[in-house]
Amino acid sequence: MSNLLYLVHRLPYPPNKGDKVRSYHLLKHLAARHRVFLGTFIDDPQDEAYVDKLPPFCVDMHIARLSPPVAKLRSLSGLLSNEALTLPYYRNAGLQAWVSCTLREQNIDAAVIFSSAMAQYVHGMQQLRTLVDFVDVDSAKWTQYAPNHRWPMSWLYRREGERLQTFERSVAQQATHSFFVTENEAELFCRSAPECRGRVEAMCNGVDADFFSPENIMISPFASGEIPLVFTGAMDYWPNVDAVTWFTEEILPQLLQRWPGLRFYIVGRSPAPAVLALAKEHIVVTGTVDDVRPYLQHAIVVVAPLRLARGIQNKVLEAMAMGLPVVASQECAGAIDAVPERDFLIAGTVEDYLRHIEALLQSPERAAFMGKAARKQVLARYSWDAHLSIIDRHVDNSCIDAGMNESA
Repeated sequence: MSNLLYLVHRLPYPPNKGDKVRSYHLLKHLAARHRVFLGTFIDDPQDEAYVDKLPPFCVDMHIARLSPPVAKLRSLSGLLSNEALTLPYYRNAGLQAWVSCTLREQNIDAAVIFSSAMAQYVHGMQQLRTLVDFVDVDSAKWTQYAPNHRWPMSWLYRREGERLQTFERSVAQQATHSFFVTENEAELFCRSAPECRGRVEAMCNGVDADFFSPENIMISPFASGEIPLVFTGAMDYWPNVDAVTWFTEEILPQLLQRWPGLRFYIVGRSPAPAVLALAKEHIVVTGTVDDVRPYLQHAIVVVAPLRLARGIQNKVLEAMAMGLPVVASQECAGAIDAVPERDFLIAGTVEDYLRHIEALLQSPERAAFMGKAARKQVLARYSWDAHLSIIDRHVDNSCIDAGMNESA
């Protein structure tokens, strides 16, 4: 058992959105084998209620409070310092002091960093063994946003992509080992940082198939007689906002012409104003729900029409684990190890979505068969422990090397 510093940009509980699902399961995995010192942020007041859930996983922790409006203003200092705006956004003197004290007093064997922004707290500490879970190539995400926005936001997103890529590269050069959520993300990063090839690896997402199980019978949240289509996700995340907006404008009206009983449920926390504005007779915006599983369990079809997506979408894995037929964009589906037409359906055009969704509505038997195949694939390929065990040998090697250095 070793001492690990674990730095995460958002409280890793509850596991109710993509990054928190991964960071929570990584914390749980590390805590089962090591002594963990957790440094993190709360950026949502609702998360205050869950702070007491973390002590069982940690020897010690420091939680910094982050106000997004204040942090956005603070991030503008990056324009003067010529750095990525993400870095001052997550910069906190109290957290930095705690990290320094912990490294000085707790005989830390290695640091595990979740998301590139948190690497700034140990950056330049050449003697510290670091394992960095980048998850996605965030710099590529910002660059990808640029063409979809007008100036000055297009310029700002492009600049952020360039500056963050420089920082990501320097982090990976210092790190003992780096991880990305898919082989494609790892390869994308290595093309921009070829000197890091050989110390970069894919560590895939998983899904808690016992929690997301169709065997856990729940009361339906839907009205009798309606045909529910469901989308899940954090609804202040721009790719999710774009996805549901596009779906309601381009797909839903045509479906309603043939299926007037359809109702599109947008299920997820913190809906942006643009999402709230979508609510009408055939569109329900739930906001935060205590449990997403009833919405999945009783859906007819789950859709994931993201046009901008990086890595593996937990929303798709969770729906598959619940035994639901999923119609997903190529951007979502491409990273998932599953068989199209058997485990899920992939759509690239408006016509694809219409054809796939109507086929599932017309054939409940096919929908049920696909849902069963999807869950079977999740059980076979997406165990959290199986995927996260990849990090174990790097943690163990780092700790062994640290011990040898101390002995010397």
